[in-house]
Amino acid sequence: MQLIDTHAHLYAEEFNDDRVEMIQRALEASVTRMYLPNIDSTSIEGMLALEAQYPGQCLAMMGLHPCYVKENYQEELALVKSWLEKRSFPAIGEIGIDLYWDKTHVKEQEEAFLTQVEWAKQYDLPIVIHSRESMDLILELLQPLRHPRLRGIFHCFSGSVQQAEAAIDLGFLLGIGGVLTFKKSGLDAVLSEIELRHLVLETDAPYLAPTPFRGKRNESSYVLKVAEKLAEVKGMSTSEVATITTQNALQVFGTL
Repeated sequence: MQLIDTHAHLYAEEFNDDRVEMIQRALEASVTRMYLPNIDSTSIEGMLALEAQYPGQCLAMMGLHPCYVKENYQEELALVKSWLEKRSFPAIGEIGIDLYWDKTHVKEQEEAFLTQVEWAKQYDLPIVIHSRESMDLILELLQPLRHPRLRGIFHCFSGSVQQAEAAIDLGFLLGIGGVLTFKKSGLDAVLSEIELRHLVLETDAPYLAPTPFRGKRNESSYVLKVAEKLAEVKGMSTSEVATITTQNALQVFGTL
């Protein structure tokens, strides 16, 4: 069995004391690849160091996270662009719009998001989208940009069947993480109506740990718990879920 964690911040300071051991636990749990979304200029060094330490297992993306779009966002975007020109990445991410934490720079978030979407089309790369409380807005922004090169993952999807279908119609996969295991999330009912070929697995480590680790630090090995819950929802084996979601991930990141 092979699992892929399509979204994990393994360079975060929460792992400073046991990062090597944590990644070893993931590898022992059959998690063969861990995709690392960038945050801003401060996360690049640690992220790329981790990629160099675990070639082919930890894979860095490049992008500017919406929660870090501040007054200096143009400088941050220029740095992202310079890295995209310098070397290849499997995706541009994590990008998007966040209407949960702070709405001070919503217009700037929109501009940063759309700029990075254009770069993704230019470089023929998938995008990994952060859409906290902004799913409908992002779908609306993407609709007129529909294009064969416009593809990627709606990270940490927890929306409705209608939102899922709209994202899929635009050519996107849905990133499913620990929220699926939460008793009152309702995500199990939504996913029962969505075909497995549209889904990938993720942790968002160190955040959103699945049951029974909810409230504790998340890590990539716990993606197995997500796979097990999804298997239960779909009435199939964990191995089948692992096979199909792994194939989906490899396809979207261009390694299949």
